[in-house]
Amino acid sequence: MEILQRFLCLSVLLLSSCAVIWENDDLVLTKKIQSASTLELQSEELKNLPPAKNKPTIAIYPNSFKDLTGQRRSNSTFALFSTAVTQAPEAFLIRAFKHTSNGKFFRVVERVGLDDLVKERQLIRSTRQEFEEDNKMKPLLFAGILVQGGVISYEANLKSGGIGARYLGIGNSKSYREDTVTISLRLVSVSTGEVLTETLVSKSIISTSISQDIFRFIEESTELVEIEGGVAENESVSIALQKAIETGVLNIINIGIERGYWEYENIKINEPSCTDDCISSIRG
Repeated sequence: MEILQRFLCLSVLLLSSCAVIWENDDLVLTKKIQSASTLELQSEELKNLPPAKNKPTIAIYPNSFKDLTGQRRSNSTFALFSTAVTQAPEAFLIRAFKHTSNGKFFRVVERVGLDDLVKERQLIRSTRQEFEEDNKMKPLLFAGILVQGGVISYEANLKSGGIGARYLGIGNSKSYREDTVTISLRLVSVSTGEVLTETLVSKSIISTSISQDIFRFIEESTELVEIEGGVAENESVSIALQKAIETGVLNIINIGIERGYWEYENIKINEPSCTDDCISSIRG
């Protein structure tokens, strides 16, 4: 009977501790497995931009925007060989440019899978010649702008802190940690090689945790009761990188508007600073 009472006492303490943890407002906890879904743009401002009057054609090569940090995932107990940043950041960049103004601002040409594209066109061309078909293939679009840059910095554990308290063996604590990712983005004219616009964007990545514990002696300090519970949540590095890239694209567009490289549909710029040769190069 005495053992049952102790068990019930421990169960009540454990359940009450977990209830406090799950009700923590600092964390958004996933209580069930979620099905896969399509990620939308993180920046509504970028998505809702007015369309461009003349859509610039841009090209993003696979090695023109990549992880330049070499940063590994941080771990205090053993070495990790997985990277802290995705090795295909150009996917987020292509998505940001392609979905700007719901796809009505830029024309993005395929360059990441260019080898496969050229091989498929050669196969179609040879097949049509063999069967004497007259319909010709359309020429590939060429770009007037190249996109360059990369993830240039990933600062791990840049800032950390927390708070906690313990009374009569019952304690509660909260802690946080901040990492920072920085990207560089620039547009280069194909005809002149001039860097038209450039921007540098930094985004913080926050991790939070909460823990509760009970450490007490009972039965005249002859028996020890110890209960621990906690939960932690880390902001997604990929989502943070996507936000940084979309902010960079938005900055690039605003700079181009100010300098007269392009203009919104039905909106005229009073004094464009871009020359006719520069504008023709941008439009491809």
